[in-house]
Order: sequence, then structure tokens, then C-alpha cells
Amino acid sequence: MDSFIHSSRDVTIRSISVSEMNNNVYLLTSKSTGAQLLIDAADDLPAIQQLLEDSAADAAASPKLARIATTHQHWDHVRALAELVEVTGATTSAGADDADALPVPVDVRLGHGDVEQFGDFEITAVHLRGNTPGSIAFVYQDPDGPAHIFSGDSLFPGGVGNTQNDPSRFTSLLNDVSERLFDAYPDETLVHPGHGLPTTLGAERPHLEEWRARGW
Repeated sequence: MDSFIHSSRDVTIRSISVSEMNNNVYLLTSKSTGAQLLIDAADDLPAIQQLLEDSAADAAASPKLARIATTHQHWDHVRALAELVEVTGATTSAGADDADALPVPVDVRLGHGDVEQFGDFEITAVHLRGNTPGSIAFVYQDPDGPAHIFSGDSLFPGGVGNTQNDPSRFTSLLNDVSERLFDAYPDETLVHPGHGLPTTLGAERPHLEEWRARGW
């Protein structure tokens, strides 16, 4: 079932949760042009197709899926990717260091700070190293409100993503999350993770040193 998240001047954001792992699928639609970005074709193609159908109400023009972006290579985030590419013809993007592990050819290999335009909205790629080598958070800066960070499995309510008890990977991920998200965006910034409920940077910021001390 669609879960309405946010409607701004330029963009409508919808999400659904799919699979037994409660993977979040996010869809951003340009209100003026209908250009769409889908983040993480995790599973359940029929549910994703229904999400796309429901988005017809979100734009003045007919919506068109322009890009399927993948936050990271883990299998549970890409189970519907090949099917969705086949039925929509949309192009794909992912972090450069994860691209070769995806089940489809990746059209755009993203690096830190890359900015892409979809209709009348921009998305910035933020490389967060640790959960996987090429994990990317996608950031939409609402011109009239808070930024939205689609963090994949790199940042959740209560901590950073799984780094398999590897101290170097944990330190890398926490450092990147601290410097590239918490130091770059204000407290009201919304965080939409790859699983579960959203949070804000302000809600999580007081716990950064606690996370570092506990090591996960």
C-alpha cells in the first residue's frame, strides 16, 4: 500500500514497503514534467507497478519513470530491478564501486557529489563507504522545506548500517555519515532509510558518539 510522505512545490514523494524484510521503495515525481526517479527496486514488481500507477495523480503531465537508482548492491534491494528495467525501459544508476555487482547494466556510475536533474528537481549523490564499497545516499533538497536523505542501509534510526563487525568498515561508515550527512545538513533534514521508519538528523545527532563508543 502506498504511504504518502511529502508533497512540495516541485515534487511528490511516495513510498511502499515490500518483502518479508520490509524494504522501502521510494518514488519521486516532478509535478510539472512527470519525470520520475525510483529508489531501490527491492522486490514485488506488481506492488512497484501499482506505486507507479498511483503516481498518475502526482503530476500535471503523464508521469514517466526516467531512472531507477540503487542505494547499494545487497540482494534484498535489487530483487525487482531487472524486471522493472525490462517493463519500463528506465535507465539505471548506482555507486561506481557497487555497479558491477548489480543484476543489470548500470547506465550511470555515481561518485560523491554527483548531481542529476529529473524534470524540475535535482538529486545529489552522497557516497557513504562501509555498508558496501559503493553505497550511495540520495539527497533531495526541497526549495521550500527540509532536505530528504534516502539513506539505503547506511543510516537508520538508532545507528549506522551493518558493517559485519569490521572495525575499519564501521569507522569508515560512521565517519562518512558524520561528515557528509550530519555536518552537511541541518537537524530538520528527513532521513528515509532502506528499511523501517523515517527519522531526522536532529533526532539522531545526539547519539553519534554513543554509536562510535559501542562500535556498531
